[in-house]
Amino acid sequence: MRRLLFDTLRKAPLTEPPPSPHDPEIAGLIAQLGRSAQARLGRSLAIREVDAGSCNGCELEINALGNAFYDFERFGLHLVASPRHADVLLVTGPVTLNMRQALQRTYEAMPSPKWVVAAGGCALDGGLFAGSYACAKGVSDIIPVDLHIPGCPPSPTALLKGLLALLSRTQM
Repeated sequence: MRRLLFDTLRKAPLTEPPPSPHDPEIAGLIAQLGRSAQARLGRSLAIREVDAGSCNGCELEINALGNAFYDFERFGLHLVASPRHADVLLVTGPVTLNMRQALQRTYEAMPSPKWVVAAGGCALDGGLFAGSYACAKGVSDIIPVDLHIPGCPPSPTALLKGLLALLSRTQM
């Protein structure tokens, strides 16, 4: 037991390196997303995130968008607590039977124009949980989906690119 403890203290942590805080690709992507939201809506983009039964991998990546490396709020993108204030409904996970009605009510509470983004493989078709007695399959079986962001889980950069594609595709 002691040897295991000493070995873990001598080795570096097993984590991936963080993105550079001054990465021009990420800063440009977030700035472009903010400009697209401003051009499309005339204001900031408000995002309501709903975990419909996921393993929380996607939520960790969504939460990373607000950390010091990505800091997407500085460009006017906001996660909101109420669907009544949201433009985008960002759904993660397979829709469990217990979350089906809550997801439908959240969608119905959103004002128009509204968009739905399904993030991750589980949100597409149930992923690993497809066929489970507790799941109602993917998000598109419950509410209409405008964009799917693939990945298990999708990276913060993939999430930003997906939101940008959504706004670019829906430009008038």
